[in-house]
Amino acid sequence: MTTTGRGTAAHLERVEAPGSMLTTNAAKALAVLRISLGFVFLWAFFDKTFGWGFATPSARAWINGGSPTKGFLSGVEVGPFENFFHNIAGDPWADWLFMLGLLAIGVALILGIGMRLAAVAATVMMALMWFAEFPPDRTTSAGEPSMSTNPVTDYHFIYAVAAIALAFTYAGHTWGLGRWWASLPLVQKNRWLI
Repeated sequence: MTTTGRGTAAHLERVEAPGSMLTTNAAKALAVLRISLGFVFLWAFFDKTFGWGFATPSARAWINGGSPTKGFLSGVEVGPFENFFHNIAGDPWADWLFMLGLLAIGVALILGIGMRLAAVAATVMMALMWFAEFPPDRTTSAGEPSMSTNPVTDYHFIYAVAAIALAFTYAGHTWGLGRWWASLPLVQKNRWLI
């Protein structure tokens, strides 16, 4: 490739992705973001399942009879959905749905497959967790400071936006199985599976 100057578009290496053009470095940066975000979800799944002692002690591990949702949801002290979250805390359906969501989102992001589904699932999960922590409230239902540092944007919002951006930019194509996944006949017929 010849270039006419350092600032020209011809100078930039490009990677083709359906519907867009990305520089090679941008595609790699998105791949790093994708894998990193996937690891956040996958790590939460494994720590809650096996109780590796980071967020979940071994005694409260899912495999030892602990509930992945009980501690967090029963501790909700803010927002208009406080009673709803208390009522579903520890329910087996909530535990299974939460854990399967963590696993599926993590695997999809790390492998770079099913990015649209992963983005939707991550956004729904993060929205529910945002409502459970309800950052707009400055005080808890007991009148204590909620410790919220920002009424809108927190890590739940950032994770959801990142998952959406990764899906829209075909981030699974670089250092992932996205191209192969997109070529499967089932995915070709059902583009929402990309």
